[in-house]
Amino acid sequence: MSERFMTLFKRYRIFLLLLVVQLAVMLVFPQTGSKSLQLTWSNLGEMLSVLPPIFILLGLLDVWVKRETMIKYMGESSGIIGILLAFFIGSAAAGPLYAAFPVAAMLLKKGSKLSNVLIMLGAWSTTKIPLILFEASSLGPKFMLIRLGMDLIGIALIAYFIERILTKEEKEAIIKRAAEQEG
Repeated sequence: MSERFMTLFKRYRIFLLLLVVQLAVMLVFPQTGSKSLQLTWSNLGEMLSVLPPIFILLGLLDVWVKRETMIKYMGESSGIIGILLAFFIGSAAAGPLYAAFPVAAMLLKKGSKLSNVLIMLGAWSTTKIPLILFEASSLGPKFMLIRLGMDLIGIALIAYFIERILTKEEKEAIIKRAAEQEG
């Protein structure tokens, strides 16, 4: 087999495995397989409606925001400003969590501190502004404030400890991988 084929196979092996599983389910349990296929197409449509605007915004971020500016506000010596900015970006962002990963890759490529990127990812997943407003109106402001406070502390602690635990080589590998994903 050619090297190009093997590279493509390695890149898409999970997709191919899931395709084989889908086909097996369709053969063994046709009704379940049909429902699974419908859900897959629905999720694919949702992804295709969300990702293009995210990639357009990433392209604009790449062109408009200089690396030096990103390093100043979210880099190694950004301090509390970088943390607050990471929380704001994650909380104000629209879209599902899978849309956050290209944003995270761009932030790393531009020189953001790893812990700030982890904070942005944590905020994206748990502290969305519409979610906070919904919780306040349906579950009460006390519940919302307690959950938000615990989330903010938990996200910051997790990001801090992950950054401390990783070696310099591991951090560099993450940043290199993010730059490769970005293109």
